[in-house]
Amino acid sequence: MPATRNRPATVLVLAAALAAAGLGPAATPAAAATITVGAGSYSDTRPAGTTGPTTNTGTPVTPKVTSAAQGKPVPTNDWWSSLAFQRYGDNPYSTPMYGHPLTYQAVSGGLEIGYPTSPAIVGDGRQYEFAHKADLTLGLTGLNSPDTKADAWSDWTVTPYWSDGTRTLRTTIGHGMPFVYAKGSGGDARITTASAPTVFSDQGNVLGITVGGHHYALFAPTGSDWNVSGSAVTAGLGGKDYFSVAVLPSTDALATYRKYAFSFVTGSTVDWSYSGGTVRATYSLTTEAKEGTERGTLQALYRHQWLNTSDALTPYTYVSPRGTMKVRESGSFTTSQKSSPVLPAVPKTSAVETAKLRDYLNEVANSADPFSGAVDTYWTGKALGKLAQLVPLADQIGETAVRDKLLGLIKGRLQAWFTAGGANEFSYDQAWKTLTGYPASYGSDSELNDHHFHYSYYVYAAAIVAQYDQAWAADSAWGGMVKTLIRDAANPSRTDSAFPFLRGFDVYAGHSWASGHQGFAAGNNQESSSESTNLSAALVLWGSATGDTSLRDLGSYLLTTEAESIAQYWFDADEQVFPATFGHDTAGMVWGSGAAYATWWTANPEEIHGINVLPVTGGSLHLGGEKAAIRRNLAELERENGGPAVEWRDILWEFQSFADPSAAKAKWDAGNGSYTPEAGESKAHTYHWITTLDTLGAPDPTVSGDIPTSAVFSKGTTRTYAAHNYGSTARTVTFSDGKTLSVPARSTATGTGTGGDPDPDPDPEPSTGNTFQLRTGGTLTTATGGTAGSDTIASADGANHDGTPNQPLVYEVRGVNGTLTPGASTAFRLQVDAGTAVGLGQQVRVSYDLTGNGSFDRTETYHYFATDPVAGWEQYAQTRGLKASTGTLGNLANGTVRLEVWSAIGNGTSKIQTGTENSVLVIPFG
Repeated sequence: MPATRNRPATVLVLAAALAAAGLGPAATPAAAATITVGAGSYSDTRPAGTTGPTTNTGTPVTPKVTSAAQGKPVPTNDWWSSLAFQRYGDNPYSTPMYGHPLTYQAVSGGLEIGYPTSPAIVGDGRQYEFAHKADLTLGLTGLNSPDTKADAWSDWTVTPYWSDGTRTLRTTIGHGMPFVYAKGSGGDARITTASAPTVFSDQGNVLGITVGGHHYALFAPTGSDWNVSGSAVTAGLGGKDYFSVAVLPSTDALATYRKYAFSFVTGSTVDWSYSGGTVRATYSLTTEAKEGTERGTLQALYRHQWLNTSDALTPYTYVSPRGTMKVRESGSFTTSQKSSPVLPAVPKTSAVETAKLRDYLNEVANSADPFSGAVDTYWTGKALGKLAQLVPLADQIGETAVRDKLLGLIKGRLQAWFTAGGANEFSYDQAWKTLTGYPASYGSDSELNDHHFHYSYYVYAAAIVAQYDQAWAADSAWGGMVKTLIRDAANPSRTDSAFPFLRGFDVYAGHSWASGHQGFAAGNNQESSSESTNLSAALVLWGSATGDTSLRDLGSYLLTTEAESIAQYWFDADEQVFPATFGHDTAGMVWGSGAAYATWWTANPEEIHGINVLPVTGGSLHLGGEKAAIRRNLAELERENGGPAVEWRDILWEFQSFADPSAAKAKWDAGNGSYTPEAGESKAHTYHWITTLDTLGAPDPTVSGDIPTSAVFSKGTTRTYAAHNYGSTARTVTFSDGKTLSVPARSTATGTGTGGDPDPDPDPEPSTGNTFQLRTGGTLTTATGGTAGSDTIASADGANHDGTPNQPLVYEVRGVNGTLTPGASTAFRLQVDAGTAVGLGQQVRVSYDLTGNGSFDRTETYHYFATDPVAGWEQYAQTRGLKASTGTLGNLANGTVRLEVWSAIGNGTSKIQTGTENSVLVIPFG
């Protein structure tokens, strides 16, 4: 199983018992050689008495790949890793793999394909899953392969390979791909269905069938013909070697899908960039035309992707465990997001009492064992992280002796691990192209689990050291070993022969996976998403501290992407992902097939809710982006727990501070320090964190700075801007609302900012003439100086009106003339308020009648905005993303522009502000 953190002692005793029973370490390896990296080193052979990757019975395993893939770094910890990592000795094929919308499992006769659309609730209601169930099996007549191997792979696609000596089959499958592309020899194409199929279209080489209520299209080479006999569907390939299968969103989509049936996907690549506070990522497929000249394709986007793209989408959708997937008719798409904030520590405030913080710091720095007996990679990492969090706090209050003592402790332990031959070391496995720390823990050796979790703490601690001691962080000193750990866990290179590309991070799924082998019926899984983002934030800090902008930008891409995925798939922030029958507001674990209200080691609600929060650092600020979800989360905790937390109180107080800092501070004050800190926490850090956010307010996700190490906090109507400058000269940081902050060299600065737009959010920044204010009474006007007011948005009355106006407020302007601005798009900022109501969502549709003839030529419907249950205006902007559109824009000639606002969900009314420059529509016309 993937790693389980904070296991009780009984589990450790069980592990020892299993080792005694013969399920423990493999045979002692040969003598090791030492590879020097700067001042550090690692071994090329495991320490005596330890184990590397094994089957579940302890038998050593090597990657299960074809000769074409031999020697290439295998991307373990992926959605398809069971193809290459044979965890179970009696299964040489694969466990179920969840590509979404399709699911797969390799078997002797080929590839099982399914499209689960109905969730099952299992585990006493604690887990939902869209489990793999084969609708059909794609293969060749007579194929009976003894195994399946990985033949090739790219960023989110893989090619499984079968051969029985006579017949050979390769398929290409991937995330978001409605097609399975097959190349075979030695037999006819054969599709075996789970039950007799219903044929809804027979066009010779193109066959439309329905199996188990799901619609599929089968494509054979031109000139061939599909033959249906019971549950067997076959086609001769006529001397060709290719065919394909697609799952259809509906039977009338067949013509569209037929267009791309022979445009075979050959690879997938993500390219990311960071610039001025914005992270952009482009996801591209490469293709080859097996017939004709078509090179396009269809891709299904996950929710975290389509929420953040302005690229056009088709009306086609699929069901998935991550909510609705939306189809794009193109080989690529681009997402754009404000970068998630990162700070080395939350800034200094006068509210933190120096004497109290000093006492708390000394408790840790002067303790008999600051590392709490840690010996393995995970628990050592936790201890390193705890100490590293305190270094900037000591520096803030001028306690340089404490700061330097903490730095010395961190350096000493890192250097011990970064030197081969001692009681602890890192060892390289040539077969698996991985660096494992010994003593290992929770399957980081035998299953290659959790490297991104464990190593996140080492990189984070090293980044804090680098902030104060750049010489220590030089490649020629200890920085080389830090970079080697990064290469193992989050390698940005696709050409590195020693480590795979982004081992743990699934770029298309938008988050990491914990299991190295993926050997579960439910697919791969990840429990502690927050320890995954700890690595991403550590990359931002390390890259910033060492001047490595490529690693800094990688960290920003990973953190920003996973932050959205965590919000949607772990916390169900928009309440659009979890099935209604699940009955939980958070998931402790996300699986390929669904999610679970659970952890690996306990059913205690406090750990279930806390495991996706810890460690709380300056890289956790993205959690403040979904305050309503935090409140729902904590309310559920207390329901499930029968009252407030009693164990991980500090972690959960800090979690509450992202939404309600004053409430968190009240709990801290009531506790009066009489509690036991979570293993990676300290009273010094918790006191400083909660007191600081109580003073500055919660993180404000609507504004970002133009460097990754910047953040904004809001309390009432006051924003506080913070940034850390790692450079050797002072610089000015500019925020997205136009405010600026001067930051001295190698320092953190805070302030209310200078200059900027007095409006609370700059989106959008219009030019004169195309900006329309809303007026009570239903008009849009370019006039300014109106009287501030509000209109009431009718309740959805408990129904779901997502995408369809229901009792909308309508604001309109006629007689508009304008020239379409190339490349521009509609923008709006609307101030809305749901008061203290919960579960409301306001939605907008903008329509353009280009000639004023009464027919709208272009409509744009945007994703709804989930309001929080706290009185006060919130801003709804076009950055929520385009949900659907029809028609195209052109020049306006006496045209009409209409804005509609309604409640997509909920049981209460809400308000929209009118008569001010805070609620405007900006049209893309000069």
